[in-house]
Amino acid sequence: MTEAMDGSARRILTAMTLLACMGLAACATSSETATPPGLQPAAPAIAPLPPVEQASASVAPPRIGPKPNERFAVPDESQVKIAEKYQRQLVDYQTAYAPGTIVVDPANHFLYLVQGNGKALRYGVGVGAAGRGFSGETDLAWKQEWPRWRPTDAMITRAPQQYKKYEDGVEGGPTNPLGARALYLFKDGKDTYYRIHGTNQPSSIGKSVSAGCIRLLNSDIIDLYARARPGSKVVIL
Repeated sequence: MTEAMDGSARRILTAMTLLACMGLAACATSSETATPPGLQPAAPAIAPLPPVEQASASVAPPRIGPKPNERFAVPDESQVKIAEKYQRQLVDYQTAYAPGTIVVDPANHFLYLVQGNGKALRYGVGVGAAGRGFSGETDLAWKQEWPRWRPTDAMITRAPQQYKKYEDGVEGGPTNPLGARALYLFKDGKDTYYRIHGTNQPSSIGKSVSAGCIRLLNSDIIDLYARARPGSKVVIL
C-alpha cells in the first residue's frame, strides 16, 4: 500500500515538475525531435469534416475513460466541474473563414472549429503564458498522439540546471503535460513552437494559467485531433 502511494506521489511530482518547466519553456520542443524531416504544411485538405451531431447533441458530452486503440488509459474527467459554456458544443459562429479552420480566442478561453452554414464546434480551453503571447494566422503542419516533449538545445544551454535532465525527451503518457494529443503550428514553413494540446490538469479549462500554450480536456483534444486536417489554417486572435 505504501509503495503504491509512493509511486503515485512520484508520478504527481514528476507531472508538476514538467508543468513548471513548460511554464518557462512555452510549448517548445526541439525541431529535430518534434518535426519530421522535410515536413512543410500541405495544401488545405478538401475532405469534408466529420459530422458534429454526436458531439453537439449535449452541451455536456460524456467524458471518456479507457478507449480502444489508445496507448494509454485516458484519464477520467467525469468528476471535473467544467462551466457549461466551456463544454464542447455546436454554436452559431459567423465568420469568413472556411470550414475546417481553427480559430483560437485566448481572451475568452474558446477554440472554434469552423463548420458550414454559420456554425462552429466550440471547445473550452486553458491558456498558458505562451498562448497569450502570440497571434496571427498559422498552418496546422502536423499532429501527434501522446506526444513527446523535449526542451530545445538553446533552452538546455541557457538553463542546464532546469532542462539538462530532459535532453533525451519526455515520453508521451498520462503524466506528460501535453496530454493525449498535440497539434503543431507552423508559419511560412517554420515552426512557431505554438501548440494546441491536451492536459493532465482538467480543472484549468476556462482559466489563464502559467504553463503551456492552448490546452483542452483530453477528451476534447482527441475529438479535435480526429477532425482537424493537416494543412488547415489556424487563426489565433
